[in-house]
Amino acid sequence: MPARYSGILATVCLAIFWPVLQVTRAEPLSDGQIIHVLNRLAFGPTLQDFHLVRSIGVDRYIAEQLNPESIPEPFELQWRIAALDTLRYNAAQLRELYGPLPTIRGFKLPPELEKVRRERARTIVYQAEEARILRALLSGRQLQEVMVDFWFNHFNVYAGKDLDHLWIGDYEERVIRPFALGRFRDLLFAVTKHPAMLVYLDNTLNTAPGSPAARGNRKGLNENFAREVMELHTLGVDGGYTQEDVNTLARILTGWSINRPDAREFPDHAAVFEGARHDFSSKVFLGHTLQSRGKAEGEEALDILAKSPATAHHIAFELAQYFVTDEPPRPLVEQLAERFLATDGNIREMLRSLFASRDFWDSYRQKYKTPYHFVISAVRAAGAPVDNIRPLLVMMRELGMPLFGCLTPDGYKNTESAWLSPDATARRINFATALARSSMPTGGLATSAVLDRYSDPLQARTANPTEAARLEQIFDSTMSTATREAVAEAPPGLRAALILGSPEFMRR
Repeated sequence: MPARYSGILATVCLAIFWPVLQVTRAEPLSDGQIIHVLNRLAFGPTLQDFHLVRSIGVDRYIAEQLNPESIPEPFELQWRIAALDTLRYNAAQLRELYGPLPTIRGFKLPPELEKVRRERARTIVYQAEEARILRALLSGRQLQEVMVDFWFNHFNVYAGKDLDHLWIGDYEERVIRPFALGRFRDLLFAVTKHPAMLVYLDNTLNTAPGSPAARGNRKGLNENFAREVMELHTLGVDGGYTQEDVNTLARILTGWSINRPDAREFPDHAAVFEGARHDFSSKVFLGHTLQSRGKAEGEEALDILAKSPATAHHIAFELAQYFVTDEPPRPLVEQLAERFLATDGNIREMLRSLFASRDFWDSYRQKYKTPYHFVISAVRAAGAPVDNIRPLLVMMRELGMPLFGCLTPDGYKNTESAWLSPDATARRINFATALARSSMPTGGLATSAVLDRYSDPLQARTANPTEAARLEQIFDSTMSTATREAVAEAPPGLRAALILGSPEFMRR
């Protein structure tokens, strides 16, 4: 063969087989790397996901998780979500179907019917809780579920505030979930305009003094919403704004409120702009002059906040703290903030950069699991089928993290200091022991309190204990010597509990 053809052939063969050679020469994927990526991009490993990542590699797993639309959902999850009928209704429909009845002079609903209506309304919160937990447990789109949890906490709403128990499911379903991996600006706009947030942070009371609709408890400025939008949602507490900016944003957002149940205009909208309550004077906000344009000036203010370098830094810090370590390195935060600004707040691209960073991979087990993450990850690791989520909800509440139950707008902390204590550790170990014994979060797996409250409606399908061998396939090589020896020396019935209650499992 002529030398020139030999050279061409060698070049072609190298081009074809170079990727294979690269894979062959690369260091083998360690179990620790698999556990790490599943603890951060997912709610902990299942045996199936552990084998999946080992098979396809962490790079491909990350790429797929960043594009959740490409991942088919399990049939069980699809039909169980489809059965939650309140998720189909929008905010206006939920208030009409489940909210308080209009007051009619001379007529009062009988007490027994009032009770029935209140009980029906509780269904909304429970179905929202069930949808959240089922998706966290069963969905293959784990990063999306992690980000739903992250953003709901960032834009926290308390389900117990006024009518928010009617809207909590709609808030997560139509505001948080669709934008969890999208652009921050779109997420901010959706959150700010939803009735659940307007009610929670009292913007329904925010009215320009002396405006035509100023009356009763709605006759003056309420700065609560404006302050939290800047301090928590965008700029951060050190974001460079002043009290005057808070007052100005409150004036800008006057009139952003909820619709009346009997409104003839925009009956399909639960949230509306009431011009009769708006401050139409010109304003200067964060150095920007805003002309009087009603609702549009509020949107302009949100645009200013969404594009601010302070917002970029605040969101970058929170993402780095959630995915890397409680005190994230400054260079990483700066890198993510730059990515935010360069991509117009593209959350997916920020995460792509974060997951490629050395800091991310060097932070193995540096995060302590929140109660929510611990409970979900334990059930996932155990492979326990879930017929009833109530024991899981009770366990989260007993650990101090009731789902949709955070009273304050700053949401739940995700740092070790917030959750690590002797009492909380004992409760986690009790949960791990009960789960390991029954393999079923449907019949007395959390604590005696769960058994007492739910003994009748919660009948386990099986009483099969969790197999320690299943957990050892996932965690054996990453357990400490002390934990491995304790598991080996323990009676077979206690081995799974020791793994799920181990110090290693408490971290992610």
